[in-house]
Formats: sequence, C-alpha cells, structure tokens
Amino acid sequence: MISTFTGFFTGLSLIVAIGAQNAFVLRQGLRREHVLGIVLFAAVSDALLIIVGIAGLGAVIQGFPIALEVIRYVGAAYLIWFGVSALRRALKPGILEAGGGAKISLGKAIATTAALTYLNPHVYLDTVILLGGIGNQFGDERWLFAVGAATASFVWFFSLGYFAKLLSRFVSSPKFWRVLDGFIALVMFSIALLLLTYEF
Repeated sequence: MISTFTGFFTGLSLIVAIGAQNAFVLRQGLRREHVLGIVLFAAVSDALLIIVGIAGLGAVIQGFPIALEVIRYVGAAYLIWFGVSALRRALKPGILEAGGGAKISLGKAIATTAALTYLNPHVYLDTVILLGGIGNQFGDERWLFAVGAATASFVWFFSLGYFAKLLSRFVSSPKFWRVLDGFIALVMFSIALLLLTYEF
C-alpha cells in the first residue's frame, strides 16, 4: 500500500501548485461553466500521461538497469527543487484570481484545457518523467503507484471544479497559499527522502 499512498501524495503535490491549468479549471468552476467536461479531460489526460511514463520507462529500465539509479537521483533532485520552489512561494505567497469574461463554448473550453495541458512542458516532466520514474522505483508495485497518482488527479480536478465556490473566499488570500505551498514543500522533501533511502 505504501506505493499507492506515495503515488497519491506525490501526484497531488505536483498538481496542486498554482498554474495556468489550475487557474482555468478554478475559473470555470466559479462560473459553473462546462465543469464536468473540463475536469474529466484534465484528469484523464494526467492518467494517460502517467501510464505512458510508467510503461515507457519500465521498458527502458529493463534494458538499462543503470537508468533506475539515474532516475532515482534525478527524481530526488527535482523533488527537492520543487519543494524549495514551493517553500519560496510560501514565504512570499500570491493570489489566484478567477477573472471575468464572456461565456465560451464547450469545444473552446476543452481546447483551452488541452492546450494548457499538452503544450505545457512541465506536464511531461511531472507526469511522464518524474511520476513515471518514481513509480518504476517500486518494481512490481509500480502500477499501484500509478493508480494512486491518477486518483490524485481525479480527486484534485473534480474538487477544484465542483467545490470552487467553497474555495473562492480562500484562493484570494495569501495566507491560504502560504499554508498550501508549505504543505507541498513538506511532502516534496519527504518523497525525496523516501526515494533516496528506499531499498529497491
């Protein structure tokens, strides 16, 4: 079960950071506009990218065992960097504004979500490379890790989209983001430590 929980919290910590995709999902949630289509597309996209990472890197690792060690240390380094970035944001938090604007069609909403997902280079680093790399550290349990990470995406996007109204009074508060980014930093450092000390 440790692999599933690790996948869930690693995936959740990576996806929660303030970004254009989350801002758009939150904005549409606040407007209650095409929420189901948007959150479903975003979550399924994440799940597919995670599967690609786990499956693709698994094949590479079988042919090149040294790749496992490289991924271990590169992954840990990235997690530490991500944690430091979150810690810096916690010390100087910003706010996330939903914004206004005219209504858009479902097609345009999905197209925007697709662009914010697939045209963002960080999504490949986070899902395919980082989550795929960490997941493969768990050997036969790598797919349990993938289930945990994919579940985190569904939980996050559906929560962000459908509970946006409840979040609206918090996301404009720097204190909210200070606590959230502080939590992200703590989880990132913890996962990095696990990655460096776990006996594979």
